[in-house]
Amino acid sequence: MAEYKLEVTTGNIKHAGTTDNIYVILFGSEGQSERTKLDNSGIDFKAGKTRTYTVKPASSLGKLLFIKVEKDPLFIFPENEWYCSTILVTAPEGDMIVFPCYRWISRGELVELRGGKGLIQINLLLFVQIRTGSIYKKNDVSQKLQHCHHNLLLFFKPICLHCFAHICFSGSELKFKGLAGSLKKWKDIDDMKNIFWSKKTTLSEYVSEHWKEDDFFGSQFLNGTNPNVIKRCSKLPPNFPVTDEMVKPFLETGTTLEKEMEKGNIFLCDQKIMDGIPARMKDGNPLYATAGLCLFYMNPEQKLIPIAIQLHQQPSEQNPIFLPSDLETDWLLAKLFFRSSDQIEFQAVHHLLSVHYLAEVFAVAALRCFPTIHPLYKVSTDIIQLFNYAGLCELMRRALSQMTYSSLCLPENIAARGLETIPNFYYRDDALKVWNNINSFVKSVVEYYYDSDSNVCKDSELQEWVNEIFTHGFLKNKLSGELIKFITMVIFRVSAQHAAVNDGQFDYNSWIPNGSLLLCKPPPVTKGLSNMQTLLEVFPNVGDTVKIVSTPYLMAFFWLQVPLGTYPEEHFDEPAPKQMIKEFQAELSYLSEEIATRNSQLKIPYPYLNPAVIENSVTI
Repeated sequence: MAEYKLEVTTGNIKHAGTTDNIYVILFGSEGQSERTKLDNSGIDFKAGKTRTYTVKPASSLGKLLFIKVEKDPLFIFPENEWYCSTILVTAPEGDMIVFPCYRWISRGELVELRGGKGLIQINLLLFVQIRTGSIYKKNDVSQKLQHCHHNLLLFFKPICLHCFAHICFSGSELKFKGLAGSLKKWKDIDDMKNIFWSKKTTLSEYVSEHWKEDDFFGSQFLNGTNPNVIKRCSKLPPNFPVTDEMVKPFLETGTTLEKEMEKGNIFLCDQKIMDGIPARMKDGNPLYATAGLCLFYMNPEQKLIPIAIQLHQQPSEQNPIFLPSDLETDWLLAKLFFRSSDQIEFQAVHHLLSVHYLAEVFAVAALRCFPTIHPLYKVSTDIIQLFNYAGLCELMRRALSQMTYSSLCLPENIAARGLETIPNFYYRDDALKVWNNINSFVKSVVEYYYDSDSNVCKDSELQEWVNEIFTHGFLKNKLSGELIKFITMVIFRVSAQHAAVNDGQFDYNSWIPNGSLLLCKPPPVTKGLSNMQTLLEVFPNVGDTVKIVSTPYLMAFFWLQVPLGTYPEEHFDEPAPKQMIKEFQAELSYLSEEIATRNSQLKIPYPYLNPAVIENSVTI
């Protein structure tokens, strides 16, 4: 009789232990063991503890392939889930194999664990035969979501308690001030500075002081929350009839619009993706959104400034082109409406769709599992206040139909928009360096496990994973590329790209005059008739303002959980990939120091892609 020693470790987290019965079956190339109960004296599975058990099949199982773990109830006691970290198996031949788990296991759930060493080729026929009849089904969505639910609850529980405390505190503060639920309109823009006393940042204060300035407006399209839409303009769209005479006062003396386009100094943001999508009604009154165009000029001082804004796609007498030389409040209104539409597109397309919804497991699990009263559910609903459900779906449908694999790959995205050389584009500078660090790490790991393209093609599980992303994530849009770049794209998108679009929201979006997700009056159709009172009427009322501002306020309280490049759960067992992780972490550390040094010399720092503050994956 062969004897296998199992060292079973329960996670060192609160409530990780269980009193339920745990059973295992070992599967090897020469057969499988009987279903064996793991049972010693006393309580077997305590948080942070390791206990040893033996499994004794009639003979050696050969090369150990995987373990099945099952949890059954103990008598009639209520469910208490078990968080299993690892199972270390010592075979009769002396081989030691780590089987990482790092997940919650519920009653009646049969979990399949593969060894910690990266095995990409096994006896496929044997593997299929072993799995036949198993109650574990790889494509059982309900089991996958249940797994995600347990792990999300584990991860988010301390965050939610932290958020809940701040929600209570901020809610009390707003009620004390008489702001929460107020239907009054703002009487003075400066009154908005008093929404929160307890939370401000250096940059949010800067925004509230400089929001009117054109160069600050332009800088946000490079280094704000939405650096995803601006592109170099070599020819004006036919529906944006800007003339030399219009913009001559804002260009360098002696030049023309045509010459500046040839030099590569003219840039464009076009919001045509939002054209024709109606805004929703609120309290019986319409809300307003535009689908505008904005022309930018990179001036000799290397400042990006707006020089022309048209708020709707089709030019007409009722759709004038606004200029910096117009009445100050006309120009402020034009910038407000354009920035507000930019925020809507940013939240729905570049944040929600292109990050959260592409990170499928996180998005589906959150939408299916969080109740409507959950603070994280509220975060996801507050960001889309201007459109109703149908409008939001239409906007994301349009975006998804235009999405390509290359548009998700940062170097190609930057090149396609002609932004390789535009100065002071810190998002590009930092993002490309992070991308390259991730790419180098992925390259070393992939080449360690796959010694040829043929082996990549033969890995059926890898191919199935890519196919599911291709089918469900891109709706069968054209997808091509090699494995290293594809995995780099996935890691970058759910870590660095999420940080870029998420982490600056309080800094830039908590000051409503800099752009609001809700506008209550129509955009101007003629020039010269506005004043500061017009601007105040466009803003949401006091109660709606504090609702909108509360979302970035809440996000500002999330603290770093697992930084990029950190792997607290040891899924890798071999020394080589462990060393690769250390080298990856070292490169990220060097980059972090470089970015911190650069930011110390900037009037408006760009901290969001410092690896020290990038989450390993989407957390909110």
